[in-house]
Amino acid sequence: MNLGFISDLHLSETDTSLTNAFIDFLKSHSSNLDQLYILGDLYEVWIGDDDSSPLITSTKDALSKASKAGLEIFFIHGNRDFLLDSSFAESTGISLLPDPFFFDYFGKKIALSHGDMFCVDDTEYQTFKKQVRSPKWKTEFLNKSLVERKSIASSMRDASKKNSSQKDLMIMDVNTNEVASFFDRHGIDLLIHGHTHKPNIHELDGKNSKLKRVVLGDWDKTGWCFYLDSTSQNLEEFKI
Repeated sequence: MNLGFISDLHLSETDTSLTNAFIDFLKSHSSNLDQLYILGDLYEVWIGDDDSSPLITSTKDALSKASKAGLEIFFIHGNRDFLLDSSFAESTGISLLPDPFFFDYFGKKIALSHGDMFCVDDTEYQTFKKQVRSPKWKTEFLNKSLVERKSIASSMRDASKKNSSQKDLMIMDVNTNEVASFFDRHGIDLLIHGHTHKPNIHELDGKNSKLKRVVLGDWDKTGWCFYLDSTSQNLEEFKI
């Protein structure tokens, strides 16, 4: 079985090249992948499943076509699209997964995550995440009109970018002790995540073998996908 993993595309109305690249990616991989895992931040912002903008409409159609062609697609929420819900999943044929998600693959225990759960040094972000992920906040936000939600989301995005530009880059990266503890607690062999926009494959020392942490890259001028099958593991970059 051939698996693919992507994250952090940050699709938006302002960059049609990324949207087209994602649609082309789905078309080209519907036949050579069995499963595709999208590990969050597929969209730059998500204001609710009732959004029917051209971006949402075109990508929903592409996901639906890929699903119908036989590609199993799974999605883990990111910090940008955590409001994506079941009606979107049902209309596209994708499956929503918890964060983290664990599965076994050819004798290896694998964990998937968006990745922000490991950035524990960024306490300001973790506090904000806890607030907006609460049922109360989500209900109040989704009860507002689309126009209101768009305005709020735009303000939040601008504030996030400003705050990020003023933070130490190390704070926004994963805490290596937190990652090591996660490996120990769950007995995993491989962790795959995104969020940090620092694509790489890190090796950790396990009790009996080398453990791996794969960090997916964000899509911009190039795209990234981690390919996994029974005999090989490859983190590949490609032009957009």
